[in-house]
Amino acid sequence: MARAALQAVREKLDQELIGKTGLEHVATQDIYREIIRRFDADPTRDGLVRTPERMEKAIEFLTRGYREDPAAILQAAMFDVAYDEMVIVKDVEMYSLCEHHMLPFFGKVHVAYIPDGKVIGLSKVPRLVEVFARRLQVQERLTRQIAEAIQDAIHPQGVGVVVEARHLCMMMRGVEKQNSSTVTSAMLGVFQKQNTRAEFLSLIRERANAQL
Repeated sequence: MARAALQAVREKLDQELIGKTGLEHVATQDIYREIIRRFDADPTRDGLVRTPERMEKAIEFLTRGYREDPAAILQAAMFDVAYDEMVIVKDVEMYSLCEHHMLPFFGKVHVAYIPDGKVIGLSKVPRLVEVFARRLQVQERLTRQIAEAIQDAIHPQGVGVVVEARHLCMMMRGVEKQNSSTVTSAMLGVFQKQNTRAEFLSLIRERANAQL
């Protein structure tokens, strides 16, 4: 389904849900205030009285990626370059919200691509990571979105993305495993070839070994 059509379906479902709940005219802060009231015996004490306002601002910040265009960010810094070796931007800090529990997951993103006539300004790769991370996410989708955005923008020979993250939904609740981490990857184009993939992964491991 085309992206515009999918968005239209989502908006229609959103409107139907809002209509059923009767919340369409309720202020966001009032919704947060009601959530707090259901869990705390005194939601009017000093520490909580302004919490709904803070929550609204925090969620707006943590989901601002919905209001940013990844394609526009990359197009603002693309350059014609006669270079066809691997470009790697690694150890990009990432903070996101798990869409299942609305709890944070965080870690590092490693991005590589092999140009085919065009390169991206180096600062735009962390910006791209930020756009997709500042949405309600799952790590697998986040990894794929970063790779596909670069592929669509400059049509390189290939793109590789690896995300290493720790999830508070596993660390604070559920199995409560404090030292667990999750690694996901997306390999497009020539990165699907064993030798290219191996080179990329070995360069990431060099970083890890150097810190030991």
